Amino acid sequence: MKKLLITLSFAASLTVQAQQNPIFEGYYADPEGIVYNNTFWVYPTFSAAYEDQIFFDAFSSKDLKTWTKHSRILDTTEVKWAKRAMWAPAVIEKDGKYYLFFGANDVHEGQVGGIGVAVADKPEGPYKDLLGKPLINEIINGAQPIDQFVFKDKDGTYYMYYGGWKHCNMVKLKPDFTGILPFEDGSYYKEVTPKDYVEGPFMFIRNNKYYFMWSEGGWGGPHYKVAYAIADSPFGPFERINTVLEQDPEIATGAGHHSVIQVPNKDKFYMVYHRRPLGKTGANERVTCIDEMKFDKDGYILPVKMTFEGVSYKLK
Repeated sequence: MKKLLITLSFAASLTVQAQQNPIFEGYYADPEGIVYNNTFWVYPTFSAAYEDQIFFDAFSSKDLKTWTKHSRILDTTEVKWAKRAMWAPAVIEKDGKYYLFFGANDVHEGQVGGIGVAVADKPEGPYKDLLGKPLINEIINGAQPIDQFVFKDKDGTYYMYYGGWKHCNMVKLKPDFTGILPFEDGSYYKEVTPKDYVEGPFMFIRNNKYYFMWSEGGWGGPHYKVAYAIADSPFGPFERINTVLEQDPEIATGAGHHSVIQVPNKDKFYMVYHRRPLGKTGANERVTCIDEMKFDKDGYILPVKMTFEGVSYKLK
Protein backbone atom coordinates (compact mmCIF):
# COMPACT_ATOMS: atom_id res chain seq x y z
CA MET A 1 0.00 0.00 0.00
CA LYS A 2 2.82 2.39 0.86
CA LYS A 3 4.49 1.73 -2.48
CA LEU A 4 1.19 2.31 -4.29
CA LEU A 5 0.68 5.65 -2.54
CA ILE A 6 4.17 6.78 -3.48
CA THR A 7 3.54 5.78 -7.09
CA LEU A 8 0.23 7.64 -7.18
CA SER A 9 1.78 10.70 -5.56
CA PHE A 10 4.60 10.72 -8.09
CA ALA A 11 2.15 10.38 -10.98
CA ALA A 12 0.02 13.22 -9.60
CA SER A 13 3.03 15.48 -9.31
CA LEU A 14 3.96 14.76 -12.91
CA THR A 15 0.42 15.58 -14.02
CA VAL A 16 0.43 18.90 -12.20
CA GLN A 17 3.89 19.74 -13.48
CA ALA A 18 2.84 19.04 -17.07
CA GLN A 19 0.01 21.58 -17.01
CA GLN A 20 1.75 24.67 -18.41
CA ASN A 21 -1.29 26.25 -20.10
CA PRO A 22 -2.44 28.76 -19.04
CA ILE A 23 1.07 30.03 -18.47
CA PHE A 24 0.18 32.16 -15.44
CA GLU A 25 -2.77 32.63 -13.12
CA GLY A 26 -5.54 35.13 -13.64
CA TYR A 27 -7.68 36.35 -16.49
CA TYR A 28 -5.46 37.91 -19.16
CA ALA A 29 -6.00 38.32 -22.89
CA ASP A 30 -4.57 39.83 -26.11
CA PRO A 31 -0.99 38.82 -25.19
CA GLU A 32 2.06 40.14 -27.01
CA GLY A 33 5.18 38.05 -26.62
CA ILE A 34 8.74 39.11 -27.31
CA VAL A 35 12.34 38.28 -26.38
CA TYR A 36 14.26 40.99 -24.54
CA ASN A 37 17.77 40.46 -23.17
CA ASN A 38 17.69 36.67 -23.41
CA THR A 39 14.34 36.55 -21.59
CA PHE A 40 10.82 35.82 -22.80
CA TRP A 41 8.29 38.54 -22.03
CA VAL A 42 4.49 38.58 -22.32
CA TYR A 43 2.43 41.78 -22.15
CA PRO A 44 -1.34 41.08 -21.97
CA THR A 45 -4.62 42.90 -21.41
CA PHE A 46 -6.05 42.55 -17.92
CA SER A 47 -9.28 40.74 -18.79
CA ALA A 48 -12.05 42.40 -16.78
CA ALA A 49 -14.87 44.92 -17.11
CA TYR A 50 -13.83 48.02 -19.09
CA GLU A 51 -13.93 50.20 -15.96
CA ASP A 52 -11.44 47.87 -14.26
CA GLN A 53 -9.01 47.81 -17.17
CA ILE A 54 -6.89 50.69 -15.89
CA PHE A 55 -3.44 49.06 -15.77
CA PHE A 56 -1.09 46.58 -17.42
CA ASP A 57 0.91 43.77 -15.86
CA ALA A 58 3.82 42.03 -17.58
CA PHE A 59 5.32 38.57 -17.18
CA SER A 60 8.86 37.30 -17.80
CA SER A 61 10.41 33.84 -18.09
CA LYS A 62 13.71 32.19 -18.93
CA ASP A 63 12.16 28.91 -20.05
CA LEU A 64 8.48 29.50 -20.95
CA LYS A 65 7.49 27.48 -17.87
CA THR A 66 8.19 29.58 -14.78
CA TRP A 67 6.87 33.14 -15.01
CA THR A 68 7.55 36.23 -12.90
CA LYS A 69 4.79 38.81 -12.61
CA HIS A 70 5.64 42.52 -12.91
CA SER A 71 2.62 44.39 -11.58
CA ARG A 72 1.17 47.64 -12.90
CA ILE A 73 3.95 48.54 -15.28
CA LEU A 74 1.64 51.26 -16.64
CA ASP A 75 -1.71 52.61 -15.44
CA THR A 76 -4.12 55.51 -15.73
CA THR A 77 -2.35 57.54 -13.04
CA GLU A 78 0.47 57.94 -15.57
CA VAL A 79 -1.67 58.16 -18.71
CA LYS A 80 -3.93 61.07 -17.79
CA TRP A 81 -6.14 60.82 -20.87
CA ALA A 82 -6.84 57.10 -20.40
CA LYS A 83 -9.88 56.40 -18.25
CA ARG A 84 -10.72 52.75 -18.95
CA ALA A 85 -10.44 49.89 -21.44
CA MET A 86 -6.65 49.77 -21.63
CA TRP A 87 -6.10 47.04 -24.20
CA ALA A 88 -3.68 44.91 -26.15
CA PRO A 89 -0.11 46.11 -25.62
CA ALA A 90 2.35 46.15 -28.52
CA VAL A 91 5.98 46.30 -27.45
CA ILE A 92 9.32 46.98 -29.08
CA GLU A 93 12.86 47.99 -28.11
CA LYS A 94 14.74 50.76 -29.90
CA ASP A 95 18.07 52.40 -29.03
CA GLY A 96 18.03 51.01 -25.50
CA LYS A 97 14.50 52.22 -24.74
CA TYR A 98 11.42 50.06 -24.37
CA TYR A 99 8.17 51.20 -25.94
CA LEU A 100 4.66 50.02 -25.09
CA PHE A 101 1.80 50.95 -27.42
CA PHE A 102 -1.74 50.44 -26.15
CA GLY A 103 -5.39 51.17 -26.79
CA ALA A 104 -7.52 53.05 -24.28
CA ASN A 105 -11.09 54.23 -23.65
CA ASP A 106 -12.81 52.05 -26.30
CA VAL A 107 -12.90 55.27 -28.29
CA HIS A 108 -15.74 56.26 -30.63
CA GLU A 109 -16.05 59.23 -32.98
CA GLY A 110 -15.62 62.55 -31.14
CA GLN A 111 -14.19 61.00 -27.98
CA VAL A 112 -10.67 61.19 -26.58
CA GLY A 113 -8.83 57.89 -26.67
CA GLY A 114 -7.33 55.48 -29.15
CA ILE A 115 -3.72 54.38 -29.44
CA GLY A 116 -1.15 55.67 -26.98
CA VAL A 117 2.56 55.03 -26.48
CA ALA A 118 4.67 54.84 -23.33
CA VAL A 119 8.42 54.45 -22.81
CA ALA A 120 10.68 52.94 -20.17
CA ASP A 121 14.35 52.20 -19.51
CA LYS A 122 13.64 48.56 -18.66
CA PRO A 123 11.23 45.94 -20.05
CA GLU A 124 9.39 45.86 -16.71
CA GLY A 125 9.01 49.62 -16.60
CA PRO A 126 7.88 51.78 -15.03
CA TYR A 127 6.52 53.20 -18.29
CA LYS A 128 5.84 56.88 -18.84
CA ASP A 129 3.35 58.39 -21.28
CA LEU A 130 5.45 59.56 -24.22
CA LEU A 131 3.04 62.11 -25.72
CA GLY A 132 0.51 63.12 -23.07
CA LYS A 133 -2.19 62.41 -25.67
CA PRO A 134 -3.14 59.61 -28.08
CA LEU A 135 -0.86 58.89 -31.01
CA ILE A 136 -3.95 58.06 -33.08
CA ASN A 137 -7.36 59.26 -31.89
CA GLU A 138 -9.52 59.48 -35.02
CA ILE A 139 -11.60 56.82 -36.74
CA ILE A 140 -9.96 56.41 -40.17
CA ASN A 141 -11.31 54.05 -42.86
CA GLY A 142 -13.80 52.72 -40.32
CA ALA A 143 -11.05 51.26 -38.13
CA GLN A 144 -11.36 51.82 -34.40
CA PRO A 145 -7.83 52.76 -33.18
CA ILE A 146 -7.10 49.65 -31.09
CA ASP A 147 -5.10 46.41 -31.38
CA GLN A 148 -1.95 48.01 -32.72
CA PHE A 149 1.12 46.02 -33.72
CA VAL A 150 4.46 47.74 -34.36
CA PHE A 151 6.58 46.11 -37.03
CA LYS A 152 10.19 46.80 -37.98
CA ASP A 153 10.76 46.10 -41.66
CA LYS A 154 13.99 44.80 -43.18
CA ASP A 155 15.08 48.31 -44.16
CA GLY A 156 14.63 49.63 -40.61
CA THR A 157 11.30 51.36 -41.27
CA TYR A 158 8.69 51.05 -38.51
CA TYR A 159 5.11 50.43 -39.52
CA MET A 160 2.08 50.05 -37.29
CA TYR A 161 -0.91 47.88 -38.19
CA TYR A 162 -4.05 48.46 -36.18
CA GLY A 163 -7.80 48.43 -36.18
CA GLY A 164 -11.02 47.03 -34.80
CA TRP A 165 -14.54 47.05 -36.23
CA LYS A 166 -13.48 44.82 -39.15
CA HIS A 167 -11.06 47.33 -40.66
CA CYS A 168 -7.25 47.33 -40.59
CA ASN A 169 -4.99 50.30 -41.33
CA MET A 170 -1.25 50.60 -41.57
CA VAL A 171 0.77 53.74 -40.87
CA LYS A 172 4.45 54.64 -41.05
CA LEU A 173 5.85 55.69 -37.68
CA LYS A 174 8.35 58.43 -37.02
CA PRO A 175 11.69 57.00 -35.82
CA ASP A 176 11.06 58.41 -32.32
CA PHE A 177 7.45 57.09 -32.28
CA THR A 178 6.01 60.56 -31.60
CA GLY A 179 3.85 60.60 -34.71
CA ILE A 180 3.29 59.21 -38.19
CA LEU A 181 4.92 59.99 -41.52
CA PRO A 182 3.41 60.05 -45.01
CA PHE A 183 3.87 57.17 -47.43
CA GLU A 184 5.48 57.79 -50.81
CA ASP A 185 2.12 58.73 -52.33
CA GLY A 186 1.55 61.37 -49.64
CA SER A 187 -1.14 59.43 -47.76
CA TYR A 188 -0.88 58.78 -44.02
CA TYR A 189 -3.24 55.81 -43.67
CA LYS A 190 -3.52 52.75 -45.90
CA GLU A 191 -6.32 50.27 -45.43
CA VAL A 192 -5.02 46.70 -45.75
CA THR A 193 -8.07 44.78 -44.49
CA PRO A 194 -8.08 41.10 -45.50
CA LYS A 195 -11.18 38.96 -45.98
CA ASP A 196 -13.00 38.18 -42.71
CA TYR A 197 -10.69 40.43 -40.66
CA VAL A 198 -12.12 41.63 -37.35
CA GLU A 199 -9.17 42.77 -35.18
CA GLY A 200 -5.81 41.81 -33.67
CA PRO A 201 -3.29 42.18 -36.55
CA PHE A 202 0.22 40.74 -36.34
CA MET A 203 3.13 40.59 -38.79
CA PHE A 204 6.42 38.67 -39.02
CA ILE A 205 8.96 37.78 -41.69
CA ARG A 206 10.11 34.25 -42.49
CA ASN A 207 12.25 33.36 -45.50
CA ASN A 208 11.72 36.87 -46.90
CA LYS A 209 7.94 36.42 -46.91
CA TYR A 210 5.59 38.66 -44.93
CA TYR A 211 3.18 36.69 -42.77
CA PHE A 212 0.16 38.78 -41.82
CA MET A 213 -2.20 37.40 -39.18
CA TRP A 214 -5.44 38.56 -37.57
CA SER A 215 -8.44 37.48 -35.48
CA GLU A 216 -11.93 36.74 -36.72
CA GLY A 217 -15.31 36.35 -35.03
CA GLY A 218 -16.56 37.86 -31.78
CA TRP A 219 -13.99 38.16 -29.00
CA GLY A 220 -16.59 37.36 -26.32
CA GLY A 221 -17.83 34.14 -27.90
CA PRO A 222 -16.58 30.61 -28.59
CA HIS A 223 -15.90 31.02 -32.31
CA TYR A 224 -13.05 33.52 -32.08
CA LYS A 225 -10.11 32.36 -34.23
CA VAL A 226 -6.90 33.35 -36.03
CA ALA A 227 -6.25 33.39 -39.78
CA TYR A 228 -3.32 34.46 -41.94
CA ALA A 229 -2.01 35.58 -45.32
CA ILE A 230 1.43 35.63 -46.95
CA ALA A 231 2.69 38.51 -49.08
CA ASP A 232 5.88 39.74 -50.73
CA SER A 233 5.54 43.22 -49.26
CA PRO A 234 4.51 44.78 -45.94
CA PHE A 235 1.74 46.50 -47.92
CA GLY A 236 0.18 43.25 -49.09
CA PRO A 237 -2.09 42.44 -50.76
CA PHE A 238 -3.10 40.09 -47.96
CA GLU A 239 -5.16 37.21 -49.37
CA ARG A 240 -6.60 34.98 -46.69
CA ILE A 241 -5.07 31.50 -46.77
CA ASN A 242 -6.49 29.58 -43.84
CA THR A 243 -7.46 29.43 -40.18
CA VAL A 244 -4.54 28.47 -37.94
CA LEU A 245 -6.04 28.64 -34.43
CA GLU A 246 -9.60 27.96 -33.31
CA GLN A 247 -11.62 26.35 -30.54
CA ASP A 248 -11.09 22.72 -29.59
CA PRO A 249 -14.02 21.01 -27.80
CA GLU A 250 -11.54 19.05 -25.68
CA ILE A 251 -9.34 22.01 -24.70
CA ALA A 252 -10.93 25.48 -24.84
CA THR A 253 -13.11 27.88 -26.82
CA GLY A 254 -12.66 31.51 -27.92
CA ALA A 255 -9.04 31.06 -29.05
CA GLY A 256 -7.60 34.19 -30.62
CA HIS A 257 -5.92 37.58 -30.42
CA HIS A 258 -2.45 36.18 -30.58
CA SER A 259 1.15 37.15 -31.19
CA VAL A 260 4.18 35.18 -32.33
CA ILE A 261 7.56 34.76 -30.66
CA GLN A 262 10.48 33.65 -32.81
CA VAL A 263 13.43 32.21 -30.90
CA PRO A 264 16.35 34.50 -31.86
CA ASN A 265 18.39 33.12 -34.76
CA LYS A 266 16.28 29.96 -34.91
CA ASP A 267 13.50 28.78 -37.20
CA LYS A 268 11.40 28.10 -34.12
CA PHE A 269 8.13 29.90 -33.46
CA TYR A 270 5.61 30.01 -30.65
CA MET A 271 2.06 31.36 -30.72
CA VAL A 272 1.02 33.32 -27.64
CA TYR A 273 -2.76 33.65 -27.45
CA HIS A 274 -5.76 33.70 -25.19
CA ARG A 275 -8.55 31.19 -24.88
CA ARG A 276 -11.62 30.53 -22.76
CA PRO A 277 -11.43 27.46 -20.50
CA LEU A 278 -14.07 24.78 -20.96
CA GLY A 279 -17.12 25.50 -18.83
CA LYS A 280 -16.46 29.26 -18.85
CA THR A 281 -18.81 31.47 -20.81
CA GLY A 282 -18.12 34.96 -19.45
CA ALA A 283 -16.68 37.29 -22.08
CA ASN A 284 -13.75 38.22 -19.83
CA GLU A 285 -12.96 34.69 -18.63
CA ARG A 286 -9.87 34.47 -20.82
CA VAL A 287 -6.45 33.00 -20.05
CA THR A 288 -3.07 33.33 -21.76
CA CYS A 289 -1.41 30.27 -23.30
CA ILE A 290 1.56 29.35 -25.51
CA ASP A 291 1.84 26.54 -28.04
CA GLU A 292 4.29 25.84 -30.83
CA MET A 293 3.62 27.08 -34.36
CA LYS A 294 5.07 25.06 -37.25
CA PHE A 295 5.25 25.29 -41.03
CA ASP A 296 5.02 22.81 -43.88
CA LYS A 297 7.70 22.38 -46.55
CA ASP A 298 6.10 25.12 -48.67
CA GLY A 299 6.08 27.67 -45.87
CA TYR A 300 2.39 27.49 -45.00
CA ILE A 301 1.47 27.62 -41.31
CA LEU A 302 0.18 24.34 -39.94
CA PRO A 303 -2.90 24.48 -37.68
CA VAL A 304 -1.79 25.19 -34.13
CA LYS A 305 -2.80 22.45 -31.72
CA MET A 306 -3.88 23.84 -28.37
CA THR A 307 -2.55 21.90 -25.40
CA PHE A 308 -2.69 21.85 -21.63
CA GLU A 309 0.99 20.85 -21.51
CA GLY A 310 2.28 24.03 -23.16
CA VAL A 311 5.89 24.39 -24.16
CA SER A 312 9.35 24.93 -22.76
CA TYR A 313 12.48 26.44 -24.25
CA LYS A 314 15.54 27.72 -22.47
CA LEU A 315 17.30 30.54 -24.25
CA LYS A 316 21.08 30.14 -24.51
